[in-house]
Amino acid sequence: MRTALALCRSIIFWLLFVLMSSVASIGAVVALPISHRATIAFVRVWARFHRLLCRFVLGQRIAVEGEMPDSPVLYVFKHESAFETIEQPLLFRHPAVFAKEELFSIPVWGQAAHFYGLIPVDRDGGGKAMRAMLGAAKAALASGRPLVLFAEGTRVPHGQAPALRPGFAGMYRLLGVPVIPVAVNSGIAYPPRRWVKWPGTITYRVGETVPPGLPRDEAEARVRAAINALNPAEALLEGNAAP
Repeated sequence: MRTALALCRSIIFWLLFVLMSSVASIGAVVALPISHRATIAFVRVWARFHRLLCRFVLGQRIAVEGEMPDSPVLYVFKHESAFETIEQPLLFRHPAVFAKEELFSIPVWGQAAHFYGLIPVDRDGGGKAMRAMLGAAKAALASGRPLVLFAEGTRVPHGQAPALRPGFAGMYRLLGVPVIPVAVNSGIAYPPRRWVKWPGTITYRVGETVPPGLPRDEAEARVRAAINALNPAEALLEGNAAP
């Protein structure tokens, strides 16, 4: 019975979310030559609609433990599902999110993402791509926007704690700004790469700020421990292994 109800809820959720995503993407692109604020507004409406669907269709609630200031710092989020990526325009006014390069090739959505100010991550682009990414990150910080990085590089099932990708260390060293790690357990109710979602509470837990200038190993260890704070205790010790 529980599975059947979750299946029905998920079908309704996806139908409405895909429809709204299409409308919001088209609206954001149409607004491109008119107003940057209008594009930002379309993205926020899209994210708000997603949150409402999660609450009233899927039966999911959100809990936030700690404060996430909307300031020019580097946020590192645990990445368990698409949930926390869609949430960013609601958590911050205008975040600069690092996103995979291939996402920018998606028709309509990619154009809107570029104009909104997402930062493309080209893992195979070498030094030139790294300099472009760093330049975009510094420009975002200079305009007062927070940076958002999913330092594990891909969605990770709940309970797993892979090492951070090398890109984090480079950004941490070159940007020289505080890092705020955020744990999230979205993978339980909003599992990655599975279209059936479940009711439950999705929690954000804000970790202790990591100051700039620490040795690489120490900074990575502190961030990795903080973003996995909602995982089973043994997950961090086991690395990539599921509990």
